[in-house]
Amino acid sequence: MNIKNIIEQKLHEVILNVYQLKGIALEVQENKTEFEGDFTIVTFPLVKQLKKNPETIGTELGQALTEQTELVESFNVVKGFLNIKVKNQLFIDDFKTLCQNFDSIEKKNSTVMIEYSSPNTNKPLHLGHIRNNLLGFSVAQILEEAGYDVIKTQIINDRGIHICKSMLAWEKFGNREKPESTGIKGDKFVGNYYVKFDQEYKLQIAELLAQGMSEDQAKKEAPLMQEAQKMLVEWENGDEHVRSLWNEMNSWVYKGFADTYKRLGVNFDQVQYESNTYILGKDLIQEGLDKGVLYQKEDGSVWCDLTDEGLDQKLLLRSDGTSVYMTQDLGTAVERFKQNDIQKLIYTVGNEQDYHFQVLFKILGKLGYSWADQLYHLSYGMVELPNGKMKSREGTVVDADDLMQEMYNIAKNAAEELGKLENFTEEEKSVNYESVGMGALKYFMLKVDPKKKMLFNPEESIDFNGNTGPFIQYTFARIQSLLAKANFEYKEIADVQLNEFEKALIMQLANYKSVVGKAAEALSPALVANYVYDLVKTYNSFYQSNPIMIQEDENIKQIRLNLSDLTAKTIRKSLRLLGIETVNRM
Repeated sequence: MNIKNIIEQKLHEVILNVYQLKGIALEVQENKTEFEGDFTIVTFPLVKQLKKNPETIGTELGQALTEQTELVESFNVVKGFLNIKVKNQLFIDDFKTLCQNFDSIEKKNSTVMIEYSSPNTNKPLHLGHIRNNLLGFSVAQILEEAGYDVIKTQIINDRGIHICKSMLAWEKFGNREKPESTGIKGDKFVGNYYVKFDQEYKLQIAELLAQGMSEDQAKKEAPLMQEAQKMLVEWENGDEHVRSLWNEMNSWVYKGFADTYKRLGVNFDQVQYESNTYILGKDLIQEGLDKGVLYQKEDGSVWCDLTDEGLDQKLLLRSDGTSVYMTQDLGTAVERFKQNDIQKLIYTVGNEQDYHFQVLFKILGKLGYSWADQLYHLSYGMVELPNGKMKSREGTVVDADDLMQEMYNIAKNAAEELGKLENFTEEEKSVNYESVGMGALKYFMLKVDPKKKMLFNPEESIDFNGNTGPFIQYTFARIQSLLAKANFEYKEIADVQLNEFEKALIMQLANYKSVVGKAAEALSPALVANYVYDLVKTYNSFYQSNPIMIQEDENIKQIRLNLSDLTAKTIRKSLRLLGIETVNRM
């Protein structure tokens, strides 16, 4: 329990003693005004009940806290705001507790599954996947730090007509080449054939249009499309040749994905494949029909009427008996709760799918699944780049690998311009470029509220003097340099008078667990990002105003080194919640 919590608890007792009022919780804030005091208590909620002016209430509470507790050194009241200066020893005790409990986590005994990434196997990961992966992985880290057990999962879209397009194009135009023989990364290799299919398909459509065929008819009758659809039927029928080709090409893609995930720093505990889940959900259709939740039209198609929920009527089974994405998602959700003891399932998917998830959750509720209200769509806004920046060969999609390499190059150029790594080995330099480049990318992506659409500017993200990952990483490295120079060892200091900068830093350090709790509740890494930025700013103010190495009083020097050490540990832990690594030298 930190000082703020102690004040809130004692304040509750004092209000009960002085006014005989139960259940009153006044807000306690860190004092940011020019008036003396460490914390501010807002008294206005008591005005109506006590029929007293806020200044009188503030004075009465200040006197009671002073007389009835061991907290207060002095207080003042300004327009109903009670500012209290807390006794020095409380800060010393609070800091000691923070150091002792730094790695402790209060377990929630609750398991959360979070789905993210979930790509298609016909193309490499792109910019949108980067925000998705970073957001999903960071939320998983934050939930774990908040005491939840977490299962990270993805479902890979590895079947369907789009996959067959890549397969067919490779068969027709690939000349038996493979990623190994071309030196092209597996997912990009297969993605190139998806593009090749589209190019050849458009040529065929143009030929048919020139022969007088309508556009709709040309799209259906183009030989390539008919062959792709035939291949899909063969796949569904288990054709040995098609299945063998499908397995081989998907293996190339998975190897490429693995390389991208490794560099991005994300991982998964479970992986599901649509080829295994696409038949799930069909058994739910009959269950829904039996319960009267679903209805069947004359053509045999099955629907769910959600008009009473303010939504529309949703197709769940086509007239030919084939399922749609919604059917698969219903089955996959049921399967996940069957196979795992989970209390919550979070889907990290862009906001263009908001409606899909509203429908999914409503149908599961109508089918009688009690856990339907434990499903959550972590909806996020699209991310864009400034026009003309890092466009891929197709001119439309920003490739994830290209963007990560670009960040590495920008970090390298920035370091060379600043001359920061002159005494580093080539290997140390490379580690720094990667750490700074990826830190810049991740922090810039995650400091924005997930719900907001964002513009990612690669150059702006590597500013060593702003609200950026490199600025925070640099402060961490500077503290490591200080601790190394001082041959730091933690020693407990029981009696030293703290100044306002030291107290401010202790209060900021004490906020860490509260911020993690709020970030876990809001599923927002932005709260952690903004916290660690504020922590770094508070530390820099402390560092600039408090000499350490030249400090002659050994107790004061030790407490400042202790503060620096805990700050560095908190920066590192906060950044790791964002998936960002630190380096000791920059």
